[in-house]
Amino acid sequence: MAGSLGTIDWEDLRKQARHLENEIDAKLVAFSKLGINTGTRHATTEEVPLLDEEQVFENMASEIETLLTKLFSINERMSELQPNGAAMLHTMQRHKEILKDYKLEFNKIRNNFTARKDREDLLGSVRKEIDNYKSATGLNRREMYLKENQHIHNSDRLINDQISIAMETRDHLMTQRQAFKRIRTRFNDISNRFPAVNSLMQRINLRKRRDSVILGLVIGVCTFLMLLYAFH
Repeated sequence: MAGSLGTIDWEDLRKQARHLENEIDAKLVAFSKLGINTGTRHATTEEVPLLDEEQVFENMASEIETLLTKLFSINERMSELQPNGAAMLHTMQRHKEILKDYKLEFNKIRNNFTARKDREDLLGSVRKEIDNYKSATGLNRREMYLKENQHIHNSDRLINDQISIAMETRDHLMTQRQAFKRIRTRFNDISNRFPAVNSLMQRINLRKRRDSVILGLVIGVCTFLMLLYAFH
C-alpha cells in the first residue's frame, strides 16, 4: 500500500514538475526577447513607450523566480521519495539538472539586461551632458555674437555722429571764410573810394608806431637809470 501511495505521489510530482518546466521554458523565451527588445528600444530611440517595459521585465522576472521556487520545492519532495529503480533515480537527477539550467539561463538574461540598462543609462547621461554643453555653448556664442553686433552698431553710430559733426564744422568754417572775405572786400572798396580816409589811417598808424618807439626808449632809459642806481 505504501509503495502504491509512493508511486501515486511520484507520478503527480513528476507531472507538476513537467508542467512547471514547460511554463518556465516558455516564459524564459519571452523573458529573453523582452530583455533584448527593451535594450534595443533604449539604445535606438528616446521616445517613452506607453507601457513601462522595464516594469514588465521586472514583473516577469518575479513570476519566473516564483516558478523556479515551486519547481525547486517539487524536486525536493521528489528527492524525499524512495527511488524505485535506476530510471526513477535518473529522472530525479534530470529534473534537478533542468532546474539548474533554468536558473543559470534566468540569471544570465537578468544580468545581461541589468548590464545593458546600466550602460544605456551611462551613455544617456553622457549624451545629456554633451547636449547640455552644446546648448550652453550655442547660447554663449549667440550672446557673444549679439553683443559683438551691438558693439559694431554702436561704433557705426558714433562714427556717423563724428562725421556729421565734422561736416557741420566744415560748413561753419566755410561760412565764416565767406563772411571775412566779404568784410575784407568792403574795406578795400571803402579804401579805394575814400583816399583821404586811407591817408589818414596811414598817418594814424605811423604816429602809433612813433609813439611806441618813444615810449620804448623812455622805458629803456628809466630801466637803465634804475639799475645803475641800484648797483651804486
